[in-house]
Amino acid sequence: MSNEHAHAPAHDDDEHNPHLAHHFDTMGQQTAAAKLGMWLFLATEILMFSGLFLAYFILRMFYPEMVLEAHEYLSKWAGGINTVVLLTSSYTMALGVRSIQLGDVKKLRLMLVLTILCGCIFMVVKYFEYSAKFEHGMLPGKFYSAHLHGYEIDGLPHIFFGVYFMMTGLHGIHVAIGLAIMLWMFVRAGRGEFNAKNYVAIENTGLYWHLVDLIWIFLFPLLYLVK
Repeated sequence: MSNEHAHAPAHDDDEHNPHLAHHFDTMGQQTAAAKLGMWLFLATEILMFSGLFLAYFILRMFYPEMVLEAHEYLSKWAGGINTVVLLTSSYTMALGVRSIQLGDVKKLRLMLVLTILCGCIFMVVKYFEYSAKFEHGMLPGKFYSAHLHGYEIDGLPHIFFGVYFMMTGLHGIHVAIGLAIMLWMFVRAGRGEFNAKNYVAIENTGLYWHLVDLIWIFLFPLLYLVK
């Protein structure tokens, strides 16, 4: 075998792939880099929420009775509905990823629509839940005025609701970002940018959405079902 033949590119097709960025040699290299970057990003997200979970546990350690009393004013029905909705959205997102792996763009777009619909339902439920808190003055810090509406909670409930709004609010922002990303993926899929050999963007979107769901799985029992 000649030296010229021995050093010939192993992935000639990648050179003409419109989805291959100029700073990568092959699609495999590009995919691996994208996945690594996504996992590193998810790790930073976990670290960020870990700080909030730590704040919650410190609050519960110092004011256990207050936390138990204040959490009774959170809607378990709203939290339960949102839990079912997000678990369903994780399933539809997983089906979407599997669909594009098989080259079924039509089913991918359908699953993205269903996932987006679930995310919108989550946000609507959260809107009504937040509206009730604002109406009853169950707000963070100096904005707390529940006692003026006939709600008496011993201790420092304004701190509890501060942690509640910080944790669920930040999670809600992540849900909104996820919806925007999935809408963009839906548009790109309609343009024919994804196929069975190029779907890492969809896969990374799925990883992000699964993290959003996972965080809620921890938030729901800690905030709504604590005993």
